[in-house]
Amino acid sequence: MNDCALGTAALAGTSFPIDREMTAKALGFERPAANSLDAVADRDFVLDYLSTASIISVHLSRLAEEYVIWCSQQFGYARLGDGFSTGSSIMPQKRNPDAAELVRAKAGRVIGDLSTLLIVMKGLPMTYGKDMQEDKEPVFDAHDTLMLCLAAMTGMLGDTVFNKDRMAADAGNGFSTATDLADWLVRVLGLPFRDAHHVTGAIVKLAEDRGVGLEDLELADMHTVEQRITEDVFDVLGVENSIRSRTSFGGTAPDNVQKSCAEARKRFLD
Repeated sequence: MNDCALGTAALAGTSFPIDREMTAKALGFERPAANSLDAVADRDFVLDYLSTASIISVHLSRLAEEYVIWCSQQFGYARLGDGFSTGSSIMPQKRNPDAAELVRAKAGRVIGDLSTLLIVMKGLPMTYGKDMQEDKEPVFDAHDTLMLCLAAMTGMLGDTVFNKDRMAADAGNGFSTATDLADWLVRVLGLPFRDAHHVTGAIVKLAEDRGVGLEDLELADMHTVEQRITEDVFDVLGVENSIRSRTSFGGTAPDNVQKSCAEARKRFLD
């Protein structure tokens, strides 16, 4: 993308003795564009920007969708302040996460800008056509929209109050640590995973019938399914133990997350 098109003229270069290396360097480019026909035909630099903007917008939209879910009454994991939410026009008790909903919707606008230019370019011959003037509106629109969404999401992230107790209570629902039990059976007892999967399913059924979590079962209960299970199994059961055990690179153990946050701050903020 860092090629300088200056000096390619209309499409075939020029007969004047210009120094394109010098002009490219003077303007801060790495090099002059190597092919004059391609230089005037190319809008890849715009398409690359729009593609990146679209991908960022999709990620923002997915995060915004999380916010819409988290802020709902059914989940209640997060609460946004008045700067990023509004009341309903008919239901005064509601707090609508409007900023998140708009970020989610505007991804379609940025993706549309990319589609617009792709459609403009797809039928053009390999030099310049006046059609290519249509690159300006989508790239400026995508830029302005993306900057607005980034600002809104940054504000939401800083404005959020999380309901940690509600999140902690829900984290263990659905026997979410069953995989930890299966992994323990493989790692400690040496069971093939297919057998560990079967044993875990039976223990989950036992806990489900008794209305308790896996970590609340008695060891004697587990022995009715697999006699070799020891007290050490409880070190991996329960949400906090499960999270702490995810120590592989990129995993969600607290130490990993803190290290990743520090590295991200250093990379992007320092």
